[in-house]
Amino acid sequence: MAKPESSAEGRGIGEVLQLLRAEFADVTISKIRFLEAEGLVTPARTASGYRKFSSADVERLRYVLTAQRDQYLPLKVIKEHLGAIDRGLRPAAGGPPVAPGSLPETPGLPVAEDFGAAGIELKLTRDELRAAAGISAELLDQVESHGLVVARGNHYDGDAILVAKLAGELAGYGIEPRHLRLFRTAADREAGLIEQVTGPRRTEQTGELAALAVRLHAALVRSRLPH
Repeated sequence: MAKPESSAEGRGIGEVLQLLRAEFADVTISKIRFLEAEGLVTPARTASGYRKFSSADVERLRYVLTAQRDQYLPLKVIKEHLGAIDRGLRPAAGGPPVAPGSLPETPGLPVAEDFGAAGIELKLTRDELRAAAGISAELLDQVESHGLVVARGNHYDGDAILVAKLAGELAGYGIEPRHLRLFRTAADREAGLIEQVTGPRRTEQTGELAALAVRLHAALVRSRLPH
């Protein structure tokens, strides 16, 4: 049997098998290949066609095998879980995936961050956004119609959750989305000013200036309220 290739860029399938067998005695190379064929893991390939598994790939396999062994989940459900994680969500046992921070990790399963999910841009459907923000479909319609929340392509990001949630809380005080257009206008102008300074690409300096702008805006609002 040929010795599996190994490099700093990844492990060969034989090495991965040895790593996993310490925890999953019945795993085989055929099983790993099957999970790859089912789209649950997609290792890179060398020019000669050898599979190269990253650390994230190995943890993804560990997630699948653990879910099968301890949670008795079928591959279809596990694949849905992985798809949710790839969009920055957290799988919820017995329900739809949710945004991070709103549900504890499923006991017995590796955490999503183990296989590269940390830092992934959150990608929510409209229903997922509404559920995460805790607002009605009618209120979300109003929030969108006034340009407070805007889809990025076919999905919504983490900022959309915060905006929608805050709009819902303000609605509880009788402040409707149409009243919030002035905040959107101010935000557009502040963002334009920051882009003049930093350029169109997001950088660390962009984040620092945005944080300063938020602090200034909050201070100015407070300064104009009765003491």
